[in-house]
Amino acid sequence: MDLFTYSCFFPLCSFAFVLVSLTMENAHILKNIIEERRSIFPKDYSDKEIPQHILEEVLSSAVLAPNHKRTKPWRFKAFKGPEKQNLGLELQTIYKNSTPETMFLQKKYDDIGFKISKANVVISIVVNFSGLVPDWEEIAAVSMAVQNMYLTCTANNIGCYWSSPKIVEQLKENLTIEENQQCLGLFYMGSLE
Repeated sequence: MDLFTYSCFFPLCSFAFVLVSLTMENAHILKNIIEERRSIFPKDYSDKEIPQHILEEVLSSAVLAPNHKRTKPWRFKAFKGPEKQNLGLELQTIYKNSTPETMFLQKKYDDIGFKISKANVVISIVVNFSGLVPDWEEIAAVSMAVQNMYLTCTANNIGCYWSSPKIVEQLKENLTIEENQQCLGLFYMGSLE
């Protein structure tokens, strides 16, 4: 090997080593985030507000989920402040009006309001059925979008969980659901600091 070839070879080896090291480091970081991901409930959230840029990052990550025929079947709406409180009141009203008096639990009614008020942000999770692919594929794509939200929250030390109570199907005032859509639940988020 002549001196020129030799001197060109080592920078290429160094570059390849750096690429392999970065790839391995990225894989390790991703694996740690996946292992750390878990549902964290509103009772464990602090009162610290989630910065807007993190909320935007969570939603941006969601829409990167794979989806067949690029139908992008997810519909998310973030509730904060008074709008979030109105959502809580509507959910409590739905629970009260749809539960027989003999089965009504005051604790459950109170918990609905507590969870909404303790979360800094609540995101509605709605699937839009395009008719272009089977419904289960649209639901799977939305589920993958929510997993991306979970992972992004975990990476940013934000507590979160996906709640899917049956009463979300009756949301009308705070959530406009079209004929070809279905609410799959609510995604609660809160700071852990």
